[in-house]
Amino acid sequence: MKKNRLVLIVMVMVLMSINGCKKVETEPLERLTVDYIFDEGDRNAVYADLFLNNIYSYLPDGFNRVGGNLLDAGTDDALPTRNASTVEYFVNGRLTPANNPDAAWGDCYAGIRRVNIFLKNIDIVPADAQRKQYWRAEARFIRAMLYFEMLKRYGGIPLIGDKIFGLNDKIDVSRNTFAECVSYIVSECEDIKGKLQIEPVVDTDLGRMTRGCALALKSRLLLYAASPLFNGGGFETDPAKKALTGYLDYKESRWQDALNAAEELIGKYALEANFIDVFIKRKNNEVIMAKQRVKTFDVESNNAPVGFIETGAVSKGLTSPTQELADAYTNDSGVPVPNSHLLANPYAARDSRFALTFFFNGSDWLKRKVQSYEGGLDKPNTPGSEQTRTGYYMRKFMANFATNTTYTNQDHNFIIFRYAEVLLNYAEALNELNRTEDAVNQIKLLRIRAKIKAGTGNRYGIKAGISQTEMRALIQNERRVELAFEEHRFWDIRRWKIAQQVLNGKLHGMKATLNGSTVTYEPFEAATVVFAPRMYHIPLPYGETTKNTNLVQNEGW
Repeated sequence: MKKNRLVLIVMVMVLMSINGCKKVETEPLERLTVDYIFDEGDRNAVYADLFLNNIYSYLPDGFNRVGGNLLDAGTDDALPTRNASTVEYFVNGRLTPANNPDAAWGDCYAGIRRVNIFLKNIDIVPADAQRKQYWRAEARFIRAMLYFEMLKRYGGIPLIGDKIFGLNDKIDVSRNTFAECVSYIVSECEDIKGKLQIEPVVDTDLGRMTRGCALALKSRLLLYAASPLFNGGGFETDPAKKALTGYLDYKESRWQDALNAAEELIGKYALEANFIDVFIKRKNNEVIMAKQRVKTFDVESNNAPVGFIETGAVSKGLTSPTQELADAYTNDSGVPVPNSHLLANPYAARDSRFALTFFFNGSDWLKRKVQSYEGGLDKPNTPGSEQTRTGYYMRKFMANFATNTTYTNQDHNFIIFRYAEVLLNYAEALNELNRTEDAVNQIKLLRIRAKIKAGTGNRYGIKAGISQTEMRALIQNERRVELAFEEHRFWDIRRWKIAQQVLNGKLHGMKATLNGSTVTYEPFEAATVVFAPRMYHIPLPYGETTKNTNLVQNEGW
């Protein structure tokens, strides 16, 4: 993000130097930015396009973004490998309005401001009318997305429309209710969906917002809005505060809204045949929207096991998945694997997504086996060393380097929406509307791709006659497994109102011990986590509530 902002600043400075310095000395920098970027003489709209590209930089990128960690390291799915990582504030009770390591408020409103500047000035530029229609819709989508990013964190936030605040303006806006924010974002998605490009797009437009992006945002938003936390299930005792963070009452019709939204995308995209390709294949059938990134191997170097120094592929192993997440993966018949440590090989014959999400003892990587047993190369236990806290490292998103000697640059776009999520959204809404068998059919599609055996009656491990309650738990587990480390679990356990159950107590790892040529396994307590009801909503930033006393803080903070 900083790099993109620097590009814009350099661009403005170059334009200033070309046009002389007299105007520079007499006009504010922001005025120069508007004048020079949105220029009626720029027939190819080069600088307006660059300005819009900079707005894209405000979209979320989930790779190791919270103090060097994935957000999932603040859930029951993983721990940060490094001690005293700020992402643990979400599970150790240390979060306050003044120290939020995932403070999105400022960046989101900065992005919204740029969108509003763009929308106000784009008609100055003599670009093609169709092109400008796409650009306006893209900018409005990003604005809607940024509002959603704040809504899922804080609840209702101030909706400022197209307003551009000046440096001397008094900003004393109040928060809109949750219902008002949902209605606004939905209306924006509805209005722009027909004004965006329809996939497939030409290669030069790859990564730009499309109709599918607007539909996917609406699907996720309405799924959240129908979920227990927001659909009349808030914990607040003050009705005014409850209206800021959710609906005051429960309505089953909200599940129908979520169902209808997901249904608009059914059949418009497809699952990739191979799970690994979803994350390393730049152009694929499953991705609806991704944050575009240059080719790198930073995901590998940040998260792969720590013991590969001798290969030149130095890795930091920053993410330590928990045994709780490991236990969520079934065997290849779709059946849970309780007490897996009692098996000679706990990791054999598992759901194929397991080995593409975890590095475990014996995984193949860079021409050797991962040694995460006690004293192994990847868990040396030397004083002061950084190593896995759970016996596992994160494998997801990485290319297949099992037979390589070092890393090479790979496509690592951060996926924001993909078709697998849509199927899970659809299944969840179907089940809540008592269409459980229809929901089963959506989960089957994911399990087929995961190479789960069909089994009796082609149920793929889903029992015949499964109840709505049982199916709800299965869908939640399937979502956990399929979308692990994609920034879903943090929000899912909140909207389902299960965070108090899964984040109060112990999280576990798996200790591997080498005895001659035999490895034995034993679960152990890796961390103690806590979660209070107020943590269901993130506190508004302290600096914002002190500057603007009309901003009501969330209950409990």
